[in-house]
Amino acid sequence: MKINTDEKKIEELLTRGVENIYPSRKDFEKVLMSGKQLTIYNGIDPTGPTLHIGHGSTLLKLRELQDLGHKIILLIGDFTGMIGDPTDKTATRKKLTRKEVLENCKNYAKQAGKILDMKKVEIKYNSKWLGKLVAGDFLELGSEITVQQLLERDMFKKRTEEGKPIYLHEFIYPLLQGYDSVAMNVDVEIGGNDQTFNMLVGRDMMKNRGKEKFVLTTKLLVDPTGKKMGKSEGNMVTLEDMPEDMYGKVMSWPDTLMPLAFEICTRVSINEFEKVLAGDPREAKMRLAREIVSMYHSESAAQKAEENFVKTFSKKETPDEIKEVAVKSKNILDVLVEVGFCSSKGEARRNIEQGGVTVSGEVVKDFNFEVKSGEIIKKGKRYFVKIK
Repeated sequence: MKINTDEKKIEELLTRGVENIYPSRKDFEKVLMSGKQLTIYNGIDPTGPTLHIGHGSTLLKLRELQDLGHKIILLIGDFTGMIGDPTDKTATRKKLTRKEVLENCKNYAKQAGKILDMKKVEIKYNSKWLGKLVAGDFLELGSEITVQQLLERDMFKKRTEEGKPIYLHEFIYPLLQGYDSVAMNVDVEIGGNDQTFNMLVGRDMMKNRGKEKFVLTTKLLVDPTGKKMGKSEGNMVTLEDMPEDMYGKVMSWPDTLMPLAFEICTRVSINEFEKVLAGDPREAKMRLAREIVSMYHSESAAQKAEENFVKTFSKKETPDEIKEVAVKSKNILDVLVEVGFCSSKGEARRNIEQGGVTVSGEVVKDFNFEVKSGEIIKKGKRYFVKIK
């Protein structure tokens, strides 16, 4: 297959949304310009059932490389996912069963297909090689990294200082991820900047075997405090979010996030989004939301989501289309959990105490309130559901 060596495309590939390139940008650019087809991979541990917009920004970078003609591998960490990557974690992750990780990743290919041409993507599972390692293999891998190197990791330092435990399986994790590169004999690994340590372990392991592996780390979508957008903050956009939810979540992001979000979450050219950002902030954020929804759904879905958003929040009306959900219980606490607005009755109580729940326009104050069929429940500013 002929490899595209267009200088402008390679320039954007190496700059837009890129945090670092190892061993150097110059070396990687030279290989990209050589016309050699590279084998490039990104690994995803199935810790949840949906990919999110952070994964999406990495997938966009993979798509750039795919369009240049390079071979893309999407690695599902069905083995490492059972252990749990300790990156950025101040406490040990809950271990998952094999059944749980396989259930989580069953729709990953479909979700990744919103960005990648999956006909040209090879999907692999690291249990194929990691599940076959025996005690002697682990000891051999352990000789390729020192305890001092592992203790340099920020999250391990913090846990040590706070007297929190660090378990041996967490130490082993970077070795296992590093061995993925060896098993697949890749040329390049791409991942978020928070994965730098793990990816460089793999690079060292490849060097030990006489091969250079390039590592490209991408910028992370973080809030103004440097915290990753996540489930607990309620602002994480998943690739399976409905258009209205996706649009609403983006509109809830702080204005300071917009330059980074345009850069790593959209295909809008840098010159164009800089002009957009120089204008009215609200219009700029609406453009950002439209671009993101269009990419993962369609332009018509984005337009409809915007119309609903304007109607709901600017005119304080109810959206034209509201999801209907059949529930087993009538009690408001149970219903809020059943429809997915709250993860527990405790969370439902807190939302009611804070005046954040209305039924057919009336604020609910009673924990024993009973919901009738046909009534509309609203939580917060943008979550609506009709009970049937």
